[in-house]
Amino acid sequence: MIPKIETATTAEIKSFQEQKLAELLRYVNVNSPFYSSLFSKNNIDISNIKTIEDLTLLPVTTKEDLQKHNDDFLCVPANKIIDYATTSGTLGDPVTFGLTDGDLDRLAYNEAISFDCAGIKEGDIVQLMTTIDRRFMAGLAYFLGLRKLKVGVIRVGAGIPELQWDSILKYKPTYIIAVPSFLLKMIEYAEKHNIDFNNSGVIGAICIGESLRNQDFTMNALSKKITDKWKIKLFSTYASTEMSTAFTECEHGVGGHHHPELIIVEVLDENNNPVKNGESGELTFTTLGIEAMPLIRFKTGDIVQLHSDPCQCGRNTLRVGPVIGRKQHMIKYKGTTLYPPAMHDVLNDFDAIESYIIEIATNDLGTDEILIKIAVNDPTLVFLQELKDHFRAKLRVTPKIEFTTNEVLRPLIFNPMSRKPIHFFDNRKSIL
Repeated sequence: MIPKIETATTAEIKSFQEQKLAELLRYVNVNSPFYSSLFSKNNIDISNIKTIEDLTLLPVTTKEDLQKHNDDFLCVPANKIIDYATTSGTLGDPVTFGLTDGDLDRLAYNEAISFDCAGIKEGDIVQLMTTIDRRFMAGLAYFLGLRKLKVGVIRVGAGIPELQWDSILKYKPTYIIAVPSFLLKMIEYAEKHNIDFNNSGVIGAICIGESLRNQDFTMNALSKKITDKWKIKLFSTYASTEMSTAFTECEHGVGGHHHPELIIVEVLDENNNPVKNGESGELTFTTLGIEAMPLIRFKTGDIVQLHSDPCQCGRNTLRVGPVIGRKQHMIKYKGTTLYPPAMHDVLNDFDAIESYIIEIATNDLGTDEILIKIAVNDPTLVFLQELKDHFRAKLRVTPKIEFTTNEVLRPLIFNPMSRKPIHFFDNRKSIL
């Protein structure tokens, strides 16, 4: 089911995208109050934007723009909106996205080709372990995509290992969609209740919200912990509400594949210029085929690296590597630049750590301070020095570490107002 454009030559893909870009610019110039005003203020003649390289002639769009001018991005009348979705609000106030009937069809197509990329086919059964309510776009997208693939869906929702296992044992899904750290809870529950999880029929998991791989695509500590016990194939997927598009791994696990019919991708430096091939920068995108709220050069805040070497699966599209970190979460600590995912990897190396949170604050000198609070499964264990040495070896610095209990951490990590587990708390006076 690989779309033809994804096996086309890079030159053909570029030409196709440039045609779609011209259509998009004409559309927003007529229908988007935000973009028509932006073009007018900056004296931009959209007929001069002919190539992907010409995108640099356009200003970038930021999350702040969306928050301040949310309604001005809407290109259709309110009666054309079928679904209302909101961003998770991780880095500020949530933003509302309206989707038309056509946008929902596009969303279904996106997830269908993404799941197909990961090997899900007609006849499979998939258990959905993420919320489909609370204006969460992803849960709805997963359902629509699986339906389009003619795949059976078990909509269990987030949490509750007992209910998840009850559904797995009853309906025999072949794949599950879940946050990877929750799979560890599933394994723990299965072991306590003598469930033979390796004979459950599950062969793969599409993992959201947390990274599975290091930058060289080797499995990180979290994915190793899962697959050392549960012999299933893990697939990473990266997406956001703003882009209404997913980058999902194929069986070769070397980055999330780009769908050129749905999105144009740039990776930009601090000055909003494209980085050189192989360099990391901020993922910035332009959506194609969206009716209600298309975005042009939207900066995601995610620092990534693109990969353009051919993939064995036959696709000639770009691939997005594991997210290095959120730009706003960058930490300057004792002369070292850190992102939370690097600290997650160090902490996940220790089986004794049951849960943890990372807190960042500004000290009296105006610099960043890191405090990591951990709960261990055996309070008699003494491994603080080993943990500090491991931080020093992996990241060259050692943050302050404090022991606490699961009872203290659990309400913070599993905040009922959040769709994902929260392990990082940024309490700095001014976010970098």
